[in-house]
Amino acid sequence: METEKIEIKTLIISIAGILSIEVATRVVISKGLYDPMMTLGAARLFEIILIVMIVLIWGKGLSSIGLALSKISFGIKKGLIWSAGFGMFAFLVFAGLFAAGINTLPLIETRLPTNGIDVFFFFLIGGMVAPIAEELFFRGMIYGFFRRWGVLMALVLSTLIFVLSHSISHPFPVTQMVGGILFTVAYEVEGSLMVPITIHILGNMAIFTLSLIS
Repeated sequence: METEKIEIKTLIISIAGILSIEVATRVVISKGLYDPMMTLGAARLFEIILIVMIVLIWGKGLSSIGLALSKISFGIKKGLIWSAGFGMFAFLVFAGLFAAGINTLPLIETRLPTNGIDVFFFFLIGGMVAPIAEELFFRGMIYGFFRRWGVLMALVLSTLIFVLSHSISHPFPVTQMVGGILFTVAYEVEGSLMVPITIHILGNMAIFTLSLIS
């Protein structure tokens, strides 16, 4: 993966824009003006559009965040392969722990809405829209900037920021930690942001589905 694609100016503008949207979102939700789920979904869409516009106007184009149009199809295919491989690995680990009498489901379980239509939008926004926004920012921008100082430093810093940005409901944020490392490694190896985007979407969908069933 090429380094120094994300310049400090591009990163600062992105962080300022994302923080502004996040603060505005929390204010709107706290005032109860609109449905929280719809507000969050709109915020994530704005973040996607914002980052794309920033790299097109002030950055080095979509290829600087791993979204070269020529590699979109390649990234999706690779993402499906990575997802299948990691899914099989995770299944074997969880099955082994379960056989040993350790229930690991609480570590990944997500609290879902009770209303049917709310569950649908939860899957749509949390399972598809949010992963795209997060990968654009945490892997495309944050990891892309720190990558100039080496893979290890970039992986540690971007994963740490990714974990801390989430609301942690368990003492050990295993899903965020493992996810952050997996998404970063996949991006580094394949060079296409569509790979971690695909893994992230399928991973969230799997976790939500397990939570719904349980």
